[in-house]
Amino acid sequence: MDKFQSHHGFARTFKEKSLTLGLIFPLEAYSGSFPIMDLEAQMKLAKKVEDLGFATLYVRDSPLYDPSFGDVGSIYDPWMFLAYVAAHTDKIALGTSSIVTTLRHPLHSAKSAATLDSISRQRFLFGAATGDRPIEFPAFKVNYDGRAALFRESITVMKQLWHESFPQIQTDRVDLTQGDVVPKPGLSDIPVLGTGYGGQSIEWLAQNTDGWLFYAQDVKGQGELIKKWQQAAGGFKPFAQAVSIDLSERPNEAPKPTGTGFRSGHKFLLDYLHAYQDVGVNHMMFSLKHGSRPAEEVIQELGEYVLPHFSAIT
Repeated sequence: MDKFQSHHGFARTFKEKSLTLGLIFPLEAYSGSFPIMDLEAQMKLAKKVEDLGFATLYVRDSPLYDPSFGDVGSIYDPWMFLAYVAAHTDKIALGTSSIVTTLRHPLHSAKSAATLDSISRQRFLFGAATGDRPIEFPAFKVNYDGRAALFRESITVMKQLWHESFPQIQTDRVDLTQGDVVPKPGLSDIPVLGTGYGGQSIEWLAQNTDGWLFYAQDVKGQGELIKKWQQAAGGFKPFAQAVSIDLSERPNEAPKPTGTGFRSGHKFLLDYLHAYQDVGVNHMMFSLKHGSRPAEEVIQELGEYVLPHFSAIT
């Protein structure tokens, strides 16, 4: 991954045998499907997250609100929202977790990503996914069963567009014989992080993406998966995971499962993070949705007691 060591977002977030921390928008706890996402409050917290030394901020991609699915995630378009965040921050990495590339034309995705990487001064980490909300596929007239092939196409097309000038590309969705997509990324590439399996083999992901975003699972299982990932990559490629936390105001509170994560005091959280760092996790992304305290309090406590052990890489 030497080519991305000068990419500010990648270099701030990923290093072999190290763990860094990030947060997922909305930076608030909420019940039901819709966060408030007050822009002034979110940007104030985003700047605090950056100043404390977190590595990244992420936004989710939810093309449509599905009442049966529940949580809408982020109510704003991810590209426009991250551009707004980029204008209100200076150095923190900005990621998508993750763009549903199966529902977006790869020419549009390539241009949006290159634009965001440019205006953020190479801070963008492109998390990409196949999508998991069945109602979205018929709405966009996309074959749900073909999402794995569409995911492969999107990655290969975007990578070619970023690297080449006036490429000739013929795929199911692209017939490019004239013209070009601009701007080109400063490094002629952007770090793409696959989410889950995306219908692919580990070998395909290891050879065609620049890192892996995965789901929380027990530490032993995660460690075994990371060994397979690094073996398929033939060297170091970063591995990240997300987890939902409800940080107790009592530092010694024992952990209690909460479905997609857990509630605990910060002392257990430290043990949890060290254990996952030991098995090879390079980055941990926190969701605060299910928290029982104001996000600002939680962020401050993480900054004081947890982050000094896992600061962004400088």
